[in-house]
Amino acid sequence: MNKQEILKRVDHTQLKAFASWKDIVRLCDEAILYQTASVCVPPSYVRRIRDTYGDEIKICTVIGFPLGYHTTQVKVEETKQAVGDGADEIDMVINIGDVKNGGYDRVEEEIRAVKEACGGRILKVIVETCYLNEEEKIAMCRAVTNAGADYIKTSTGFGTGGAVLEDVKLMKAHIGPDVKIKAAGGISTLEEIEAFLEAGCDRIGTSRAVGLLSGNE
Repeated sequence: MNKQEILKRVDHTQLKAFASWKDIVRLCDEAILYQTASVCVPPSYVRRIRDTYGDEIKICTVIGFPLGYHTTQVKVEETKQAVGDGADEIDMVINIGDVKNGGYDRVEEEIRAVKEACGGRILKVIVETCYLNEEEKIAMCRAVTNAGADYIKTSTGFGTGGAVLEDVKLMKAHIGPDVKIKAAGGISTLEEIEAFLEAGCDRIGTSRAVGLLSGNE
C-alpha cells in the first residue's frame, strides 16, 4: 500500500480540548492537500469548517465524547445538530456503564437511535476496548452489527489505552459482513498504521499520519 492509499484511510484528527481555529485550519488544509478520508474535529467547529471549506473536505465529529455516559437523548440531539451543521460522519462513544451492567440491549438501542439521527451518514461506534473484557468486546461487536452502524472503533484516545492489534483481530472475527473497523488511540508510527491496515482496519484515526507520510515528522 503506497502513501496515498494509506492517507485515504486516515481520519486526520484534532480533538484536543485546547484546539484553536488556527489548529483546525492547519488540519483542514493538510487534509485537502494530502487527500485524507476526513478531518475528525470537535462538534463546535463543524459549522465553521463547512462554511469555510464547503464541499472540499469530509467532516467527521464526535458524539458523547470522550466518556460516553451522556443520555441517549443527548447523544441523539447532539448528532442531529452535528448533521445540521454539516458533518458527514459521526463517531459516537457507547455508554460503558451500560456494558459493565450487562445492558448490552440498551447499548444496541442507543446505537440504533444515533444511527437513525445520522440521516444516512456514516456512523462509527467507539467501544473503548481498554475498559472491556473479551466477553464485553464480543458483545459490542454484536450490538454494533445488529444496530446497523457502519464501523466499530477501538478507542477515543482519551482512555487508559488505545488501539491494540489483538482487539482488531477479535473484532474482525465477530462483526457482521457490513461492519468495518477503525483503529484509533496511540497510533504514532508508520509501522503501526500499516500493521492495523493489514490486520483488517478500513480507517485509522490519528493526528500524526500526515506528518509521517509527508516527511514533516
